[in-house]
Amino acid sequence: MALACKAIARKVACGRLAGLTHEALAAQYRLPARQPNGKYLLLFEPLDGAANLDVNVAVGSIFSVLRADDALQAGTEQVAAGYAIYGPATMLVLTVGNGVNGFTLDAGLGEFMLTHPGMQVPDETQEFAIDASNSRFWEGAVKRYVDECLAGQGGIRGRDFTMRWIASLVAEAHRILLRGGVFLCPRDSRPGRVRLLQAANPIGMLIEQAGGRASTGRGPLLAVPPASLQQCIGFVFGSAREVERIERYHGDPKPVELHNPLFNEHGLFRMPA
Repeated sequence: MALACKAIARKVACGRLAGLTHEALAAQYRLPARQPNGKYLLLFEPLDGAANLDVNVAVGSIFSVLRADDALQAGTEQVAAGYAIYGPATMLVLTVGNGVNGFTLDAGLGEFMLTHPGMQVPDETQEFAIDASNSRFWEGAVKRYVDECLAGQGGIRGRDFTMRWIASLVAEAHRILLRGGVFLCPRDSRPGRVRLLQAANPIGMLIEQAGGRASTGRGPLLAVPPASLQQCIGFVFGSAREVERIERYHGDPKPVELHNPLFNEHGLFRMPA
């Protein structure tokens, strides 16, 4: 992995970077003194969603840019963040702290063209993304939220939700930027699975710059002080109202007792009138 950083360092030896690191490294890689050094650090995840390669599902690369003091900085200190998504079209989605813009690769010209200016996460949504196979590990607040969504029109939320899961953080974020929704990779009884510095922070910055909210499930994600380069964390992001609802549920010691979804309007059984 260090060799990969050296190869990348040679390609980006433009005088802008002082160092770089990615999710597999336990230490920051500093550019050699003989190369032009700049004032920024690059943190990146080179291939997000790699498990999807065999089935030809969209994957991507995620990056974060910090000032070259130390890689262990909170997400609020990022000066830029973005991702590239490799799907039916190759896109670069970028923020430099003043909104979010999407650029699509024109293969004929070999250049990225601005195609999605001023991207905004819609306020309202009827979609959520979570790996339901892990439901046995979820905390009560997450179970409550998912149960409410699954209850549909006959439940507390009063509308039907669609559940998604792509197993690619870039693809999930891209869908939410385009049409809203909420993504949950919550903290549970196991260690977190999303890298704070190389994945959660840059995606979180993009989402918040687009009017959404990024959270640990309990509070603002970008304010979390990192303890190590490989730190993982619970991650919830998307349409602000939905994320705020999940945060409220974590702070509510007495969850509302839900009606059994089997007896809702679209359930298996109907209670007599």
